[in-house]
Amino acid sequence: MPELPEVETMRRGILAIAGTRIEDAVRLPCRLRPIQIRPRIDRFRRRAAGQLIVDVGRVGKRVILRLDSGDRIVFEPRMTGLVLLADPPSPAHLRFRLDLVGDITNVWYWDRRGLGNVRLLSPEEFDEQLGPARLGTDALALAPGEMRERLRGSRRAIKVALLDQGAIAGIGNLYASEILHLANVHPAKACNRLVHQEWERIQAATTEVLELAIRFEGSTLSDGTYRNALNQAGGYQNHHRVYDRAGEPCPRCRGSTVTRIVQAQRATFFCPTCQPKRRPPRSGKTAKVE
Repeated sequence: MPELPEVETMRRGILAIAGTRIEDAVRLPCRLRPIQIRPRIDRFRRRAAGQLIVDVGRVGKRVILRLDSGDRIVFEPRMTGLVLLADPPSPAHLRFRLDLVGDITNVWYWDRRGLGNVRLLSPEEFDEQLGPARLGTDALALAPGEMRERLRGSRRAIKVALLDQGAIAGIGNLYASEILHLANVHPAKACNRLVHQEWERIQAATTEVLELAIRFEGSTLSDGTYRNALNQAGGYQNHHRVYDRAGEPCPRCRGSTVTRIVQAQRATFFCPTCQPKRRPPRSGKTAKVE
């Protein structure tokens, strides 16, 4: 958290700053763990002040402000960061502020745990750090069959592979569980054992889940950390199929309870009935073990 839907919601929430000019960039005093701001704030300020914000975009799980100089300001929220226009959840966790000339006067970066960062990158630095050599295709921009082409040769479990930002950008732990439940695919099944129809279901489910989550402005979990740009909670948590619902009835089959396992040190949620690891047996034959 935040993942693609939350970051896309942040992007849309501050979209109105496109066309405004930056007056100043300020590192705010904070007694908590300092976040990374690069370059040093005095250099950041000199390069950013006076620049026009040409576009507000997103790359994977990052909000990108493109300036008329060609530089980009990158907000990377990591676990608990927020990009805000309205009053922050608490003043103690404010880390950074852009002062703007216009009707919208400020953009704030707030981060409870201090794991995120704010960077000002030249075009060359941006390509090197966030270009196609480092990040895969955005999860909402996949061409037909592209997910299969990118992942089918891997021996990793499909849930783990979906988290690989170098292959596909934007999917995180929460939405990977949701996607695989909708696609009826077991999270521990190896990529190289998935058949063509399963890949088609996973890619279709990726689009469906992420677009619906964006429509509800992301997921605000029980810790309440994630908020949109106006400091309001998201709503997709009310539509989770399996994430953080261990022990509850599966919303599809109602005959099994949601199960929790750990993969790559992260919690995974799935329905053992709707997402079997073995193929259903053929008539008169023993099921093949995957």
